Amino acid sequence: MSDPAHLEALIDRIYEAGLIPSLWPTLLGDLGAAVGGNGGFLFGVREGYVSAVNSVEYDHMMPIFLKEGWSERDPLLPRAIALNRAGFVTDYDLLSEEEIATNDVYCNFYRKHGIGYRAGTLIPMPIGDSIAIVLPRHQDNGRVPQEVVDLLDGLRPHLARASLAANRFGFERARAQVDALQALGLPSAVLRGPGRLFAANGLFDALIPSLFQDRAQRVTIADAAADALLGEALDTLPLAGSRAVKSIAVAATAAHVPMVLHVVPVRGSARDIFTQASALLVVTPVDRAAVPTAEVLQGLFDLTPAEARVARGIGQAATIDALADATGVNRETVRSQLKAVLSKTGLSRQQELVSLLAGKALRDG
Repeated sequence: MSDPAHLEALIDRIYEAGLIPSLWPTLLGDLGAAVGGNGGFLFGVREGYVSAVNSVEYDHMMPIFLKEGWSERDPLLPRAIALNRAGFVTDYDLLSEEEIATNDVYCNFYRKHGIGYRAGTLIPMPIGDSIAIVLPRHQDNGRVPQEVVDLLDGLRPHLARASLAANRFGFERARAQVDALQALGLPSAVLRGPGRLFAANGLFDALIPSLFQDRAQRVTIADAAADALLGEALDTLPLAGSRAVKSIAVAATAAHVPMVLHVVPVRGSARDIFTQASALLVVTPVDRAAVPTAEVLQGLFDLTPAEARVARGIGQAATIDALADATGVNRETVRSQLKAVLSKTGLSRQQELVSLLAGKALRDG
């Protein structure tokens, strides 16, 4: 690894990964091999490990580490954060010999997966989180020697610049996405983590703070009922299989027309470790001049066809008796369908549904 040509080639690959995030798994493998290790990890860090990219050696191990509680019990991360060293550190910089020999995560997880010792570093990101780069060694190879740490410290400025570049490119991609929706007249924003605002277009910015508030924990809605539904939708984002678009009704006020807020989960390659985007918010203003068709209502709020017809009828100010006559069912069936519509749209009263769909009145009381 002391070969200058080899080192220069590795630095080139580091900067390539800064521009093309999909190259990080291969780069981590190259870095691990270069320092006598076996692959590597790159973690997103926010009060703990929140996401990861890894070299191919750890494709099976990483989901177990993140999902079965091992990451939360790993003693190295809190120690590294407390140490706050702008360089690479090893196990022995953070733990005693006895701790390394007896710690549960070392004994019952790392060593069972061929990891005995590690060198790692934390790189702060402008968005407030950090990137952790960790390069493990098999226990048979012994602790990470100082010459390897020195070599990694020489690479760290390049790794930091590449990470920052990847973060910036992720932001630009997010901004381009919401700007494209602005061209369609749709206020939109990209959220990250538990729902913090990451990028927003001008139309969305114009709704702050009258409709949305940019809070430290997550973006919120001024309407308490709608905000409760937004909170529930954001809470389900990390769940496996949670891919459904959530649509939330926001009733009209003196300041804005009725709106529907769509929470679109970000999945797969769109969610890279540097932006940690979790959802796209898209706001659809409801045209006061026209009640949406039953088909549109069905798609927006996951209504059954019968529920969508009732919702449209209510939006057109039809009575329950009239809807029962028009559909050939009894009044109680229509009431039951209306109750389901109110539940799915997050509203509590029939008049609120009228306000949402037709914009004819504000909430009373």
